[in-house]
Amino acid sequence: MSDLLSRFREHTVKIFDRHGIRSVAYWTPLDEPERNNTLIYILQHPSREAAAANWKSFQDDVEWKSVKDKSEANGKLVEKVDSTFMALTDFSPRFLP
Repeated sequence: MSDLLSRFREHTVKIFDRHGIRSVAYWTPLDEPERNNTLIYILQHPSREAAAANWKSFQDDVEWKSVKDKSEANGKLVEKVDSTFMALTDFSPRFLP
């Protein structure tokens, strides 16, 4: 988990920014069993179409590929990724611009 958090802290978030992927927040669970193996985060895109284009450009990024390969020299850091698109409700506090 520490290697994954380091990868996000030192590289991934900056590369996300470069590809129009806006980081909203990142969390790690406090309780077991997820405490040591789960990273939860929210990203913002203007639309689903923009999200698809942004992810494609991110995944094709030469720097990202290099960072990923180097960080996984001793094995994969991510077992699975769950992705959910969400809409803000009309009664939700508005923290986003």
